Amino acid sequence: MNQVISNYDKSPYIKITTSEAHVQEGWEDICTTLLEKLDVKSQQKQIVVLDCYHGVLDEELVQQLTAQLPGVFYYSKECMLAEAAIRSLVYPDVTDDEVFGYLTRLEMINFFDTDKLQQARRKIANEEKTVYIYGPGASLLAPRSDLLIYFDMPRWEIQLRFRANEIGNLGLANHTQKTSLQYKQAFFVDWRVCDRHKKTLMQNWDFIIDTTVRQQPVMVSGAAYSGALQYAVTRPFRLVPFFDPGPWGGQWIKEYCDMDRSEKNYAWGFDCVPEENSLLFAFNGIIFETPAINLVFAAGRKLLGEPVQARFGDEFPIRFDFLDTMDGGNLSLQVHPTTEYIQQHFGMPYTQDESYYMLDAAEDASVYLGFRDDIDPEKMIAALHHANKGAGNFDADVFAAKWPVKKHDHVLIPAGTIHCSGKNTMVLEISATPYIFTFKLWDWGRMGSDGKPRPINIEHGKNVLDWNRRTAFTKSELINAITLVAAGDGWKEERTGLHEREFIETRRHWFTKTVLHETSGSVHVLNLVEGREVIVESPDGSFDPFIVHYAETFVVPAQVKSYTIRPHGESEGMECATVKAYVRTGN
Repeated sequence: MNQVISNYDKSPYIKITTSEAHVQEGWEDICTTLLEKLDVKSQQKQIVVLDCYHGVLDEELVQQLTAQLPGVFYYSKECMLAEAAIRSLVYPDVTDDEVFGYLTRLEMINFFDTDKLQQARRKIANEEKTVYIYGPGASLLAPRSDLLIYFDMPRWEIQLRFRANEIGNLGLANHTQKTSLQYKQAFFVDWRVCDRHKKTLMQNWDFIIDTTVRQQPVMVSGAAYSGALQYAVTRPFRLVPFFDPGPWGGQWIKEYCDMDRSEKNYAWGFDCVPEENSLLFAFNGIIFETPAINLVFAAGRKLLGEPVQARFGDEFPIRFDFLDTMDGGNLSLQVHPTTEYIQQHFGMPYTQDESYYMLDAAEDASVYLGFRDDIDPEKMIAALHHANKGAGNFDADVFAAKWPVKKHDHVLIPAGTIHCSGKNTMVLEISATPYIFTFKLWDWGRMGSDGKPRPINIEHGKNVLDWNRRTAFTKSELINAITLVAAGDGWKEERTGLHEREFIETRRHWFTKTVLHETSGSVHVLNLVEGREVIVESPDGSFDPFIVHYAETFVVPAQVKSYTIRPHGESEGMECATVKAYVRTGN
């Protein structure tokens, strides 16, 4: 692969300039500010709640807070159920399955021992000194407090801490448990519980503290933070991308996203998964990292649009990510569950319909999509079982149809369709958000990053495979179903999908001049798939011009309503292209 000069921005941020955004950096300044807010000279007892998301580093936080904040400390974990009781509590949702569970309906209060909670409340009421209550669910020990501080944590950072054996699951000291099992429990239980609890506090917290970077905490007031979230939905923005290696990973991301060339590969690039990506605010030049999903919680209707928020609630339904197999290997042969299956078995309201947009491709690039006409379902399932027991190879070409692909092709993958991107492709995956629900059928005999075979899900997979999706259907409905929608001076708009069974609509614009976009009631997610640089502007000047570089994904909130995109900088006078996804709303 030829070396390229990347202009991809790995740390995009939203600039907040307001005199009201007082920011504190470092533990000393933070604690000094808290003490000033408490007015310790008054000598009156006060109650301070230090609530937090799962995954913060207790050792660092407790050490710093207890050393600098005078008073009596209580810890929420001391009021929680015993670990055996918590394991029993979450078991119906965690299950024995190695990969999948069931989205929990548990609340934070369910993790607490009622008697211990009542005893703690009585003790706190009888204390004469200022009381600090620390830990997940700390506010449950003091429904009324004089000061409420929240320590938040992005999910990607939590995953990195799982891998480093630094943290356990909510209420558990299982730091050394297998990382994939910790992640599964967090996905199905911990994060659901913590999000529900956090949403009850967002309107009332006095301060919010970012401790993503060790020993470098940053604190802003609740009012400033709330203002930043509301400001974010008035303009285009990007999330903070993150990248991860994998057994089939390639080399494209290294060059075009300017990643570490010494790494073996990068398989995934996550540029718009708000449930796991971070959002960066620059408060008067100081960077503050926060979970992007908070934007959905705080300003969902403005961000998503009224009809979209009404359907999906506090979920961001569109996902953009990269799958890099350039000079790598095939993805696993896989299938995603149908809507009814994911609802019944996993508690998810909607499924992972998706598509592959070919951001780049080598001459020999291909995808597996749908079945061959002569497919025999029973023979295929038997062959999969045989191969996955190590008794031989599974010849995917005998059962699945293989199609050549080139740069800018768009392959549609409604749930139930067998599929797999082959080696030497750079895929921009455009999909619905339930990203964990992939049933792997065959992984080409490879080992995972832990040196063991990755979990295979033939039993789930065979229950959702649509055996009628054969070559004629695939060719006519799933590969390059591209139609011209409109054209004007220096631009044209094409519909590229998705399939009628999928709720996401995608449009591609080719342009050498300015293109006008209307959000029409839905959030837009876009990627610059051709061109070095474009500029996004407001026709009425309601937001500052926004620069986007090649391969960068960006979000345009529904309330923006109108925006334009045109070539900029190195791309002026050249043809550029964006791919845009939004939820079909009937408009």
